[in-house]
Amino acid sequence: MVVSRKETPPNIKIYINDTKLKQRDQFKYLRALISSDGRDTTEISSRIAQSKTMFKRMKNILTYPHMSIKTRKRVLVLHRTHIDVWMRDLDNIKTNARQVG
Repeated sequence: MVVSRKETPPNIKIYINDTKLKQRDQFKYLRALISSDGRDTTEISSRIAQSKTMFKRMKNILTYPHMSIKTRKRVLVLHRTHIDVWMRDLDNIKTNARQVG
């Protein structure tokens, strides 16, 4: 993959042991989505989708009538911590992108 600001990044041919590697538009590296255009819009969309999926899975737990409000709050606090970490990571990505660009 080539990271470029151009609309269409150049096509590069890389071979390892006479095997041509496929050129990708994006890939995951250290849980971050790297795209060939160098922008983070796909990363933001991916994280929003992950958050939505997590809350959809939690819906049954949070609406379970036999669970106390106190327990529901604990569950939310635990999951909120993960979301806060994601948001901090996202802010760091944006800050680093501004410094580079």
